[in-house]
Amino acid sequence: MSYYAELGLTKEPFSTSPDPAFFFRSSSHAQALARLEIAIRLRRGLSLILGEVGTGKTTLARTLLANFPQEDGFAFHIVLDPSFESEYQFLLHLCRVIGIRSSPKSTLDCREAIEHHLFQSGVTEGKTTVLLIDEGQKLSLDMLENLRVLLNYETNEYKLLQVVIFAQMELLSRIRRLRNFMDRVALKYIINPLSEEETAEMIRYRLLLAGGTEGQSLFAPAAIAAIHRFTQGYPRQIALLCHNALEAAVMHERREVDDALIGELIRDESRWVHEAIA
Repeated sequence: MSYYAELGLTKEPFSTSPDPAFFFRSSSHAQALARLEIAIRLRRGLSLILGEVGTGKTTLARTLLANFPQEDGFAFHIVLDPSFESEYQFLLHLCRVIGIRSSPKSTLDCREAIEHHLFQSGVTEGKTTVLLIDEGQKLSLDMLENLRVLLNYETNEYKLLQVVIFAQMELLSRIRRLRNFMDRVALKYIINPLSEEETAEMIRYRLLLAGGTEGQSLFAPAAIAAIHRFTQGYPRQIALLCHNALEAAVMHERREVDDALIGELIRDESRWVHEAIA
């Protein structure tokens, strides 16, 4: 039997997969999501969402997609990993992602094909094309320059391509070197880690979604405080530590996770990291 069933839950509460159903809307995440929806619906062009590893950028991207369920007039496309060896490979991939069936032979051909597609889709058909790019810190200067060119395609009223880049903080220093690119950022938002109160709310929220009850207490307040101190409020680390804590609680036949158990897990993790480095 799965560990979560032993605790009266119906599903895994602390998976680290980017499942929109388990997306906890902290104040930072909720504001980012709301501002993204507005920017896309107003066709502002380029949005940039930044955050350190494990702050929930990928889950935010999936939740954004889920917030436009089969809406007419919106065509979403996603690039999960923009690691390409050349401008041409990058642009050719974009052609395929947005549904261009021809095979352009050069960078210029790709740009022309994308421009034609965007005008056909945006002006003739009245659709809004949205390109989501995850792991945006992997975008090279050449690729950023090509995105800048694509963002130049517009009518008198709106941009024909809406681009949302989700990236680690390191991308910011790179795009600051491209003045013409930075000038096109309509929305720039940095996702912050969770506070201790939000950490507690996230844990309660996920337990309820996994079949828990309002009166059920699987984590003592001192345990939640210890979780926040160790993870510094990063959602992915919170989920991972909570998963390990519930698993350990079942193995030791405990009905509640206390700060002592969290301390044991943290020491084990530190020992493992030290041995791996050594």
